[in-house]
Amino acid sequence: MDQGILDVSRQEIGVSGMTCAGCVRRVERAIAAVPGVRDVSVNLATERASVTSSPGFDMSAVARALLAAGYAAQPIGQPAPVTRDGLAAALALILAAPLVLPMLLGFSWPAWVQLILAGVVQAVFGARFYVSAWKALRAGTANMDTLVALGTTAAFALSLWELSAGRHDHLYFEASAAVIALVRLGKWLEARARRQAGGAIRALEQMRPERARIRRNGRETEVSTAALRVGDVLVIRAGERIAADATLREGSGGNDESLLTGESLPVFKTPGSRLIGGAMNGEALLVADVTAIGAESQLTRMVRLVEDAQSAKPPVQRLVDRVSAIFVPVVIGLAALTCLGWWLDGAGVEVAIINAVTVLVIACPCALGLATPAAIMVGTGIAARHGILIRDAAALEQAQAIRTVVFDKTGTLTEGRPALVELLPAPGTTEDSLRHLAASLQAGSEHPLARALRDTMTDLRPASGLRAIPGRGVEGEVEGRRLLLGSGRLMAERCIAIGALAEDARRLEADGRTVSYLAEAEGAVLGLLAFGDALKPGAAEAVASLRARGLTVVLLTGDNAGAARVAAAALGIDDVRAEALPADKAAAITDLRRNGAVAMVGDGVNDAAALAAADLGLAMATGTDVAAAAAAITLMRGDPMLVPAALDIAARTYRRIRQGLFWAFVYNLIGIPLAAAGLLSPMVAGAAMAFSSVSVVGSALLLRRWKPGA
Repeated sequence: MDQGILDVSRQEIGVSGMTCAGCVRRVERAIAAVPGVRDVSVNLATERASVTSSPGFDMSAVARALLAAGYAAQPIGQPAPVTRDGLAAALALILAAPLVLPMLLGFSWPAWVQLILAGVVQAVFGARFYVSAWKALRAGTANMDTLVALGTTAAFALSLWELSAGRHDHLYFEASAAVIALVRLGKWLEARARRQAGGAIRALEQMRPERARIRRNGRETEVSTAALRVGDVLVIRAGERIAADATLREGSGGNDESLLTGESLPVFKTPGSRLIGGAMNGEALLVADVTAIGAESQLTRMVRLVEDAQSAKPPVQRLVDRVSAIFVPVVIGLAALTCLGWWLDGAGVEVAIINAVTVLVIACPCALGLATPAAIMVGTGIAARHGILIRDAAALEQAQAIRTVVFDKTGTLTEGRPALVELLPAPGTTEDSLRHLAASLQAGSEHPLARALRDTMTDLRPASGLRAIPGRGVEGEVEGRRLLLGSGRLMAERCIAIGALAEDARRLEADGRTVSYLAEAEGAVLGLLAFGDALKPGAAEAVASLRARGLTVVLLTGDNAGAARVAAAALGIDDVRAEALPADKAAAITDLRRNGAVAMVGDGVNDAAALAAADLGLAMATGTDVAAAAAAITLMRGDPMLVPAALDIAARTYRRIRQGLFWAFVYNLIGIPLAAAGLLSPMVAGAAMAFSSVSVVGSALLLRRWKPGA
């Protein structure tokens, strides 16, 4: 492993004061300039900065850099300060309404009434824009609040100038007041929508109970969940949430794991079963041994994975960041040109300034900054609630381009619980001896075939000198005999003749059985073992769903050709590639990628290379940690129907991102020229600006209605 990878750490910090996509870019630049920072990603929707730095890095340096740039650091997990944005917006609207309504009805209040109402709105409810704009100016930058502050101040000052000149017929107090009121309302609605977008993460975080009941020295004691330790004995009563990951010791009953795995039905647990912290216990009293706490628990890792995906940026966002970095200065320049153009055209100072104000107000880049993070927050959150963990935001872009889906067989399309169905000893070997020797070789293995073999024996003594032969089998010494247990490929490589067992092997493989051979390392076959593994209930439906989407489905397995063909025929898969070693799987993925983007679905150690080689890796969480670590999407339960569901929600989320960005760009491309041409008023511009941000987040929130298979 690259030493540089080991020498970094990742931390998160909250950032307050961001108002638009331009702020995101400036915050990233400010943090990136801090010595020791290797990478930084800022999310406007979550108001967080993810900082990758050297170990031991002091985050206080980041806080100081943020302050110097005009923003404030906020510790993660600290309750957000209580705000009254909704009340402020309501009061601003109440004060602005008497200025706007008379204008619409054809009359106006006396000038002094307009001055008082607009002055209160400008000074009290517009103060936040001045504070933010001043901070940005001190940092040598500009943001959305700069545009609002400049625009409303220009309209208010122009009205004062007209008033001082004794001209009461051309006052624009209603424009400045309406813009401030509408922008405050839009920001409140936007913040409210963003809180809804992050609801999935909050729901997961709230699943862990604050208290736990443990048994010590024969007595039950209630302790804080934070005080739990690995090995503690949990006592979980009916209707309680499980406080930590554990292994069931006593009792049996159903657990509701729906918020963690998306499984709608209770999962029945028996002694030895794994309990997931945060799941709801059913109607039975359970006693279990704690196996993982804190950061190592499945719930915490799940929350962390979703948060990582939400803080990451897909490639399309990089373009947006580059555009937003220069957006506000360009808009200020366009407003100045608008003012100058109208004045030179003879329209008068008042008209020139009002049109320039409209340009400043309508060109809010908030929608650009919210389109991507809002869709990612909602999409990854709703996916997690249905048992689909999207670990990497780039996976959203990759999913919609997939043309081929490649499945591993054992544990992915099959139950992964094969049973020993036939045992055929070679001449000179008994069934008992064959069973005993083979099981001893597999005594320490977690491979599904090894578990099936061990289930038939008791009191096994593990073999000595064991050596795994990747993709082929295992070698070891049992009772002084050097033995091999593995596939026909291993026998061929060791030049071991199968002899009379060849015909039986062909018959069993034609029936869809997985065949293994036990042999002396010196060259004599001792017997044949055949295993059967049932297809998962949703496997055929998942394949049919993918093919209905126009995708090519491939079966890629290390199993023998006969067993692979039988499974493929039952599933409706035409392209079958069997007896593939881990390296062969990776090579097959590379070959398939020539015809378009490839998704690989697997669950075992031997799938890790293929998962990493694919454009998009999907790992069953019911398999190995190695496979999950190599995949961009983790499926929390072993249901093949989650594969089309994962591709669907990823593609839908990416479509929402593109739609949001499209309308945000179109809104500005249309709105700014209309404002510069004098076809909009500042009030209409303020309403349109607020609507654009709220509509982008509202569009993202529609993803909350998604369900697998819908």
